[in-house]
Amino acid sequence: MTFRSKLILASILAALLTGHATAHDPSAWGGMFRSRDDGASWLPVDAGLFIGGAMALAISPVDANHLLYATDTRLLRSHNGGRDWTHEAPDKLIGPILTVAFDADGRGAVTSNAAGIFVTAEGKTWSESNAPTGAAPARSIVAGGTAGRFYLAGPRGLYVSNDNGHRFQRLGETLPEATPAALAVARGNPDIVLAVLDGALWMSTDAGAIWRESRGGLPQRRVEALDVRGERWWAFGADHLYLSEDRGSTWRTVGNALPDAGTSVRGLSVNADGSVVTITTHRGVLRSPDGGRTWALVEGALPTHLESAPLIRDPHDATTLYAGFALTPYAEIYRRAEQGNNLLTQVDPISLIGGLAFLLLLLIGGVLLARRLARAYGPPPRNGESRS
Repeated sequence: MTFRSKLILASILAALLTGHATAHDPSAWGGMFRSRDDGASWLPVDAGLFIGGAMALAISPVDANHLLYATDTRLLRSHNGGRDWTHEAPDKLIGPILTVAFDADGRGAVTSNAAGIFVTAEGKTWSESNAPTGAAPARSIVAGGTAGRFYLAGPRGLYVSNDNGHRFQRLGETLPEATPAALAVARGNPDIVLAVLDGALWMSTDAGAIWRESRGGLPQRRVEALDVRGERWWAFGADHLYLSEDRGSTWRTVGNALPDAGTSVRGLSVNADGSVVTITTHRGVLRSPDGGRTWALVEGALPTHLESAPLIRDPHDATTLYAGFALTPYAEIYRRAEQGNNLLTQVDPISLIGGLAFLLLLLIGGVLLARRLARAYGPPPRNGESRS
């Protein structure tokens, strides 16, 4: 085959395989974004990785540049604030990684996928935890106030570990058997643990031993998100922001309702004086710069057409926030993980075979067309030769 015919063939194949592809548009992907001005402006921290879904982010309590990033396909680690990422334990941590958390002293970490709960110490090897049925795949993991203690929200309730995540035990036998929508810990001795179950807020003031439902002004069965820091505790539900200044005994509404009724709130973060409120929702990130009186959708670099869920405030810098987005609805990612599936298991085998056959026909057609074009436009035949 002459050089000219090879060039024609390469051009045809490129056209067939790329179709109408355009340059990469960051807004067409999910991923994790960072704001250094309390949610006013955002930039991606995983540019070039093409993340379909950002599930969680953990920031080391002793090093602001040490990050663990759970995505819908793998767990990533960065030691330079997200400029570079490495793939963690690709032989063990397979498929969607739903949550991740550092220990209170930053030495260990715990994560979860559909296969189970995994733990590491000093950033070395990952090993599977001894967790009871119903703990995995975990939706959320939060470090307690004591080194080695982790609280875990699983699809069948709440669990605790006191040995760096190596073993977990069930908490609150009297709690509703439901998937916690939110989990928060007011660290102390003992910890105060808060969880949202079936839209109701439940509290334990003794590290999870005894639980009671907290009502006192909250919307009936409609609590969605929590932000517990210091003496001011915040909750979101029924399109309103709520504040408690007596450790959850009573709550009052703050500001005005969201402009779009029925907004599903997944994450909540309020600054120290309550003046700036940021929430992640199924409609993107919303922000109030005046304590909840007015709300606006944050646009700019964010993929506003995608839903957002994880929202993390940097423990080293109160003005730094992280927000995650996903192409696939988060509920669907969780459902697939709980069923032990991944994206490939969702593909119909018949459709896959048909698609491969179609691509093969296109490839054969491209080769035949390239040969005909090469014969038609190639150099003239030498004496005694024909084009046939």
